[in-house]
Amino acid sequence: MTATAEIDRVRALVQPIASDLELDLYDVERRGGTIRITLDAAPGSTDGVTLDQISLATRLISREMDHEDPIAGRYTLEVTSPGIERPLRMPEHFQREVGRQVTVRLRDVVNDERRLEGVLTSADDSSATVRLSSGEEHTVDYQAIDKARTVVDWSKQTKQTKQNAPDTTNGLSGQRSEADTEEKHPS
Repeated sequence: MTATAEIDRVRALVQPIASDLELDLYDVERRGGTIRITLDAAPGSTDGVTLDQISLATRLISREMDHEDPIAGRYTLEVTSPGIERPLRMPEHFQREVGRQVTVRLRDVVNDERRLEGVLTSADDSSATVRLSSGEEHTVDYQAIDKARTVVDWSKQTKQTKQNAPDTTNGLSGQRSEADTEEKHPS
């Protein structure tokens, strides 16, 4: 079975579980011996994925994958959230992040810049448009993109965090915003 067929089988097993948990199946990828399943809150949601949701999803996905055995050989199952600065690999990722700050590294560049950074103004099934700080817009075919991700302006985040920071005098503060859970699966 090809790697693409395995990923398609995993996606088909995970999609109903994610849907039942009211989560979005953001991505499925294989990196060597690791199957990484990325889950996110539903598009348009202001909430992120919680550690409890990732933990429950991991147990349910692991059980289903053990039962259906969609991957030949040994692998590590990793269930995670896409994080704040999330990778953009598929048209759906770009379409979901319109209006956000992004950085895009292009594959082959002759006379243009290799890296574009700006606001993602539009995205369709074949290309995305980024408006640079100069106001100039670049439309790029997905096939020309080597790597892309959303970008957070941490200087603004730090100012907002300081203004909205909870009282931490008791030594307890904050919650973990990203969650990663891994399980080993023998063949």
